[in-house]
Amino acid sequence: MIRILLADDHLLVRSGVRALLGAVLGMEVVAEASDGEEALKLAELHNPDVAVLDIAMKGMNGLEAARRFQQQRPKMKMLMLSMYGSEEYVMQALNAGANGYLLKDSASSELERAIRQIMQGDSYLDSHISRESVNQYMKRAAEGGATIDQLTPRQRQILQMIAEGRNTKEIAYRLGISAKTVETHRAQLMERLEIRDVPGLTRYAIRVGLTTSD
Repeated sequence: MIRILLADDHLLVRSGVRALLGAVLGMEVVAEASDGEEALKLAELHNPDVAVLDIAMKGMNGLEAARRFQQQRPKMKMLMLSMYGSEEYVMQALNAGANGYLLKDSASSELERAIRQIMQGDSYLDSHISRESVNQYMKRAAEGGATIDQLTPRQRQILQMIAEGRNTKEIAYRLGISAKTVETHRAQLMERLEIRDVPGLTRYAIRVGLTTSD
């Protein structure tokens, strides 16, 4: 029996995926989470074989959760779910440690196939995504400037909150740090990413999958 942890901040999506997997012989959803932080806690309780993670979740997103899982539970497989099939999103997911990447509008049979394939030790990309294009994109990105993976976990966390429209005081309160520290992190983000304003940071966060335009 393949034990699956499902993380998505939309209840209807989780319900739909759970129903699909519940009808598959040899698979069982053992826990559901609404964000990455909850997924980390539930993984400790339920010891799943696979985590199916939505990329863009409020709170801790799927990419950050995948990075933590890669460090804390290196034997657990990870399948990323997303509405977006751009090379940038796929690259970020693979760099975060994901074993597979699947679009949310894929056929139910492809979800089963993806999970079985990554459980066998192989990687999986959605049938609508070109592996060659992703490899070429990753090569170009490696030759370019700073990437999201070169930011610290705290910087990624603050970048996500900025993109979600939270102001300095709210970010400081939520993270238990001073407003001055938040401003320092924001300045460092702008310097590292060579982005000079908050709208630019927001567009970048959306492009790399930290949040969505919603």
